[in-house]
Amino acid sequence: MSIMSRALAFAGAAALLTSVAQAAELKVGYSLSQDSHYGVGATAFGEELEKLTDGKFTIKQYPANALGGEREMVEGAQIGTVDVVITSTGPVGNFVPETLITDIPFLFKGYEHAHAVLDGPIGQEILDKFPEHGLIALAWGENGFRNLTNSKRAVKTPADAEGLKIRTMENQVHMEAFKEFGILPTPMAFPELFTALQQGTVDGQENPIGVILSAKFSEVQEHLSLTNHVYSPALIILSPVVWDGLTDEEKDAFRQAAKTAAAAMRKKVRDDAENGVAVLKEQGMTVTEEVDRAAFEAELEPLMAKYAEQFGADRLDAIRNHDH
Repeated sequence: MSIMSRALAFAGAAALLTSVAQAAELKVGYSLSQDSHYGVGATAFGEELEKLTDGKFTIKQYPANALGGEREMVEGAQIGTVDVVITSTGPVGNFVPETLITDIPFLFKGYEHAHAVLDGPIGQEILDKFPEHGLIALAWGENGFRNLTNSKRAVKTPADAEGLKIRTMENQVHMEAFKEFGILPTPMAFPELFTALQQGTVDGQENPIGVILSAKFSEVQEHLSLTNHVYSPALIILSPVVWDGLTDEEKDAFRQAAKTAAAAMRKKVRDDAENGVAVLKEQGMTVTEEVDRAAFEAELEPLMAKYAEQFGADRLDAIRNHDH
């Protein structure tokens, strides 16, 4: 390459960077439909970011796995092919092991408790670990409490669940817990799930009410059990490629926009959780509301000792006993 053509290439690259600096459209990917809590969060994020940066940053949404499953999108954020990902914590433990503590079943007593922990020092400490793994976590979003659905029978106790083939996220903590209940955990990426349920490859799955609604699982699942077995946070993740090009003021704007997005997601999740069960009943699902939570917790005792070793008993106690 001659010096002249090198200089031209450099000038072209510089011009491109300047135009990016003037206005940038960011790709925001997520796995659910646009009318889901992820879509609500993405819209709130875009509006707030545009406002705070005087239109310098806008977003384009890629819902329903248009940029790949959650794991692929997080990988995309690492290398800069995806700018922003709204994701469940499901696959994130494979990138940032510290997030796995949030996946422990029956750890959070309710929404207020979960929010108090994640919005406080414990949550911030986990977010601070992301840069070491080539990711920027802007804020904790929300999926909500996860519930069990299946096509075989009503589940009230662990004995009812025994032998069911249940799709889980690609997440070690969830899979271990389901084995304790006598369930056959079958890890699978979300985009493949509807078809697997339809064809009977798996008997059931577990997700928050809002996800069960937006994914239309009532079409392929008959039974819903309100187990509330795991509180499922979401994360708003930014590519370091974008982050490293921001001024301090812009970084603050991104953080603020993510907090606004998280609040909008949480509101939508609560609305879905409160109104969604009635909708799913209307759509033909049989709902078991009185689940024997104590029996499920008792089954997990052996695992709790292992988690105490893995994550530190003091950390688990700090979460469990956190005021809310």
